[in-house]
Amino acid sequence: MATITINPVTRVEGHGKITLHLDSDGQVNDARLHVTQVRGFEKFCEGRPYTEMPAITARVCGICPVSHLVASSKACDDIMAVRIPAAGDRLRRIVHLAQTVQSHALSFFHLSSPDLLLGMDEDPAKRNIFGVLGEHPDLAAGGIALRKFGQQVIEELAGDRVHPHGIVPGGMQEPMTAEQRDAILMGIPESLDFVRRSLDLCKGIGDRFTDEIETFANFPSLFMGTVARGGELELYDGDLRFVDEEGEVVADGIAAPDYRQWIGEAVEPWSYLKFPYFKPRGYPEGMYRVGPLARLNVADRCGTPMADEALEAFRTIDGGKVALSSFHFHQARLIEALYALEAMEQLLRHEDALDTRVRATAGVNELEGVGIAEAPRGTLIHHYRVDPNGLITWANLIIATGHNHLAINRGMLQVAQKFVRGDQIEEGALNRVEAVVRAFDPCLSCSTHAVGQMPLHLQLIGPEGAVLHEVRRD
Repeated sequence: MATITINPVTRVEGHGKITLHLDSDGQVNDARLHVTQVRGFEKFCEGRPYTEMPAITARVCGICPVSHLVASSKACDDIMAVRIPAAGDRLRRIVHLAQTVQSHALSFFHLSSPDLLLGMDEDPAKRNIFGVLGEHPDLAAGGIALRKFGQQVIEELAGDRVHPHGIVPGGMQEPMTAEQRDAILMGIPESLDFVRRSLDLCKGIGDRFTDEIETFANFPSLFMGTVARGGELELYDGDLRFVDEEGEVVADGIAAPDYRQWIGEAVEPWSYLKFPYFKPRGYPEGMYRVGPLARLNVADRCGTPMADEALEAFRTIDGGKVALSSFHFHQARLIEALYALEAMEQLLRHEDALDTRVRATAGVNELEGVGIAEAPRGTLIHHYRVDPNGLITWANLIIATGHNHLAINRGMLQVAQKFVRGDQIEEGALNRVEAVVRAFDPCLSCSTHAVGQMPLHLQLIGPEGAVLHEVRRD
């Protein structure tokens, strides 16, 4: 069997490679995303005090450490059996929303905008953030400023931009000051205006990418995300909901401790990343998607004015109740960034925003805890078991990229079958295979863990084993 290998996948967080399998006629008949990093966090956490887990697991990734801090701290809250003070809850939410803003800005403006603004077939030497700076300087600068704003909020309230320490079991380490609140509020209007203008730009992009919209993981699947009890979009807390490709709810009100009744985890020999699936449908038929696109599909509304207006328009994008094409992840990220900024402002203006009671304290009151939060890329689950002394005996982390693993592989196959064929590697075609992966914004560092650097080496090998074409990047 002939294969094409893309190693590593570019403009994503972490290391992975793609293998495309071709039949004797040069047609793609399989596609696999290999996550080549070895994961170790779940094992080397064993024996550590549960109170260390937020700080340890936040080191899984430098892009979304806040999401791990939140999910881990919520699992520790369960072990302590405490209800954190309302002010601590609000501060956690603000920091988590800031994380959503900065991460979505990174994904859209830094990683995906080169494809969307310059074209999938543009020269790779230009198809990057520097090329966007040259062609669209205001948009590129605005994207950088938006991410910087989100990082500054994290730094102000949680201590550091990368691997912050302010979110802890029981709440927050420090309350918010009036100066911090006012400084953050001052930056919100400009950020909101920029995101709204970027959404207007998105409306025209789709007209230039009809083939990509048709083939970027555009197929029926389940979608999963957390929603508030009233059905509103909920990134920090809430119950799990599954909807199908028609937008019909197939499972709802799933509390964090019950996730294992609905979500199974399979493994394959060619990837270190697990394959979660919806248990009632089995593996692999129980494929589902998570992340911004899924969250907008499962929620009844966002719950903030501007985001609800944008969501209403978004709901018509594929002509049904839900948007099926994963190309629309890009627009969904901007809608969520809009929501995050609006929700952040509401929390900052709460009458008790400066309350100093932000942390509950307790010891080990339960031997098990589950924390679920919506990371920028999708649902993040931390599940711990401890002994009576509070030492971790078992840990399980299900990362957003894992939830999407089945859909990413099927999406790559769909794109490759449309654009890749014959005995010559077309760079634009292979970029589209990478671009469908980027649409999911996978965080391979979150899903596994490794250090090192890998070159790019593409080979197209014929059925007889001869190298037909080769591209190398050191």
